[in-house]
Amino acid sequence: MKKIVVAAIAALAVTGVVQASEDLAKSKNCMTCHAVDKKIVGPSYKDIVAKRAGEKGVEAALAGKIKNGSKNEWGQVPMPPNNVTDAEAATLAKWVLSLK
Repeated sequence: MKKIVVAAIAALAVTGVVQASEDLAKSKNCMTCHAVDKKIVGPSYKDIVAKRAGEKGVEAALAGKIKNGSKNEWGQVPMPPNNVTDAEAATLAKWVLSLK
């Protein structure tokens, strides 16, 4: 019984983190240019995950791109720097990479 309770609490915690990260993405206007499963202005989050799968240090690299922006990686439209803290960028990167 104890294992079931612990598993249920863990599942709720993960669900809360995922929801919190999606809310963070919305509050930082990430969802204006990106969606989970379709291209808007920028690539979908799932396309980002597919392109980065297996890369060493991908979470830190993605957090850097979220915070500092990037160019010429997904076409000619650059991603501008975002007004996020290092911790927010890391949270967003972890969330994006969880969307397999």
